[in-house]
Amino acid sequence: MRDVLHRLLPWWQRGEAVGMGTVIATFSSAPRAPGAAMLVGPGGEAVGSVSGGCVEGAVYELAQQVIEDRRPVLQRYGVSDDDAFAVGLTCGGIIDIFVDVVDQQTFPELADVAADIESGQPVAVATVVAHHDADRVGRRLVIRPPDSAVPVTGSLGSSRADDAVTADARGLLAAGRSETLHYGPDGQRRGEGMAVFVSSYAPRPRMLVFGAIDFAAAVARIGSFLGYRVTVCDARPVFATAARFPEADEVVVSRPNKYLAAEVAAGRIDGRTVLCVLTHDPKFDVPVLEVALRIPDVAYIGAMGSRRTHDDRMQRLKEAGLTGQELSRLSSPIGLDLGARTPEETAVSIAAEIIALRWGGRGDRLAQVGGPIHHDT
Repeated sequence: MRDVLHRLLPWWQRGEAVGMGTVIATFSSAPRAPGAAMLVGPGGEAVGSVSGGCVEGAVYELAQQVIEDRRPVLQRYGVSDDDAFAVGLTCGGIIDIFVDVVDQQTFPELADVAADIESGQPVAVATVVAHHDADRVGRRLVIRPPDSAVPVTGSLGSSRADDAVTADARGLLAAGRSETLHYGPDGQRRGEGMAVFVSSYAPRPRMLVFGAIDFAAAVARIGSFLGYRVTVCDARPVFATAARFPEADEVVVSRPNKYLAAEVAAGRIDGRTVLCVLTHDPKFDVPVLEVALRIPDVAYIGAMGSRRTHDDRMQRLKEAGLTGQELSRLSSPIGLDLGARTPEETAVSIAAEIIALRWGGRGDRLAQVGGPIHHDT
C-alpha cells in the first residue's frame, strides 16, 4: 500500500470508495512481493501493480465487482488455475490477491496510518483475509510498538484474536516483514479457519555511505532509488555538502568512526542497514570498519579499494584485533564483477551485490542458469 498511498488518501479523505487488490502471498516466480497493491479509483482509474502486468486486467474487473458488492474476495492466480493463461500469468508463478473496499467506513484508521508512514513511525496493519464467518473478512487491526501513545486500534472480531495477532505482528514489524499468518477461527495458535495478512510499514532501511567522493554521489543516487534512507558522512566539510549529494537524505560532517559509533549507541543501526566505505584513506576507513565489523547485525558492509588496498586494510584490521569471523563479513573489494569503470557503473555493481546478498542470488547471468528466477531466502 505504501507505493499507492499518495493516490489512495485523497480519495479516502473525500469519502469515496476505492477497490484495492493486495498481494498477500507468492509462490515460485511471482513478480511482486507481498504488500504490493493496485487501486481501482472511483472514476475507474487503475493505480499501481500486483504482478508487473500479468493479472492486472483480471484484478481490475474483480475490484470493480467488489466495490459494487462491498464483499472482499481472496483470489489465487497462477498456473494451477484452469484460466491461468486467460489472466496472463504464464511465467510459472502463483499469487494470492486480496481485494477489498477502502473507504472511511471500512478503514477509519487510514489517515493515522498514513501519518505514521509519512513520519517514519513503525506501524502494521493486520487484515482478516479468510474466515469461516464472512462478516469477519476484511476487519482490520492497526498495531504499533507497545510504547506508542495508541498501541492498537480496531479489532479482528475478538479479544483473543486481537491479542494473538498483535503479538505476532509486532515481531514482523520489528523485522520489516509482511506476511500471511494462520490461526484457528478465534485466534487459536493451533488450528485453521482464519488467515490474517500483516502489512508492515517500518521506517526505510538505512544506507550509510562514508567518503564524500564522486563514487559516493552515484551510490547515494542508486541507494535512494532502491528505497534506502541515505546518509553520506565525511570529516571534510568542503566536500560533505548537500549540494554535492542532492539524492542523499542527509549529509553529515563528522569523522566516520565517531558518527557510526554514535548511531550504534543510539539504536539507529539494525539488521537492514547497509554500510558502504568509499574513503580510500586508511586513516578514515580502518577506524570506521573497526566499528562496523563489530556490529552484530547489519545487512552489508562493503569497502572500496584495489587489491593492494584491500590487503593493507585487512592487515591493519587484524592488528586492531578483529577476528577472522568479523573480517569475513567484509565485502572488499566492494561490488560484483561487472567490469564497472565509471562511478555510475560502480554504483550498479555495489547495488547488485547488496541485492544478491539480501535474496541469496549468485550474480550469474540468468540466461546461463536453470531453476527459479526468484530466490526464497
